[in-house]
Amino acid sequence: MPTVDLKQVHPYGDTFDDGIVQLSFTLPVPFGEEAQEAARRFALQCGFQEPKVVHAQDLGEGFSFFVLYVSSLVSVDFTEIEVPKFSHEHLEKPEIENRIRTLLGRKLVVVGACIESDAHTVGIDAIMNMKGYNSHKGLESYIEIDAYNLGAQVPCEELLAKALEVSADAILISQVVTQRSLHLQNLTRMLELVELVGLRKRFVLVAGGPRINYELAKELGYDAGYGPGTYAEDVASFVLDRVLAQTNLSKE
Repeated sequence: MPTVDLKQVHPYGDTFDDGIVQLSFTLPVPFGEEAQEAARRFALQCGFQEPKVVHAQDLGEGFSFFVLYVSSLVSVDFTEIEVPKFSHEHLEKPEIENRIRTLLGRKLVVVGACIESDAHTVGIDAIMNMKGYNSHKGLESYIEIDAYNLGAQVPCEELLAKALEVSADAILISQVVTQRSLHLQNLTRMLELVELVGLRKRFVLVAGGPRINYELAKELGYDAGYGPGTYAEDVASFVLDRVLAQTNLSKE
């Protein structure tokens, strides 16, 4: 195994440290040899070296898709990277149930939805529905959690109204559609609505989706963000940790 210099990390393709990268992208040009040359020149102008078009496909209506292998001399200093991470304890379902019962002393209430024009419920269903995802049961299966899944295309006002109606502890928002940064617009709108009515500290706000992570969610003003591979217990652990912290703070 070669020794890796963590201060100068290069991509690995065929051989160690060769800097080979695979790119895929679409150009709005008709399919043909000229299109492939355009893809090659695009890669060169991006600073990559020795671009090779290994796959080209006609997408129709004047669009062409490409996969290229390119070489890069750029390296990354891995030792300088600091990524914000969750600091709470990750719990499994039985312990979550036990702590809600013994430490919170009431049911944890969670409301979730895909907001505005987003009609894709796969994310919110994976976290909230009874069957969950990949053998991880959703929040509806938790005895100590009241979970309300409002589904898709829910206006921000309706989601907030439901959260107030059921005295929710947390609001979960799933955004799958990301074209033209629609997910950022919708998430921002929800946050601004909650802040406008002076309820930002009333709820734990959690965002999720294919292009959501903890750092982005925090930048938007949310308490947490989750991407692909997240299960109900991940979200429940965080929400419970925050609710318990707020409960203890209010007692003091």
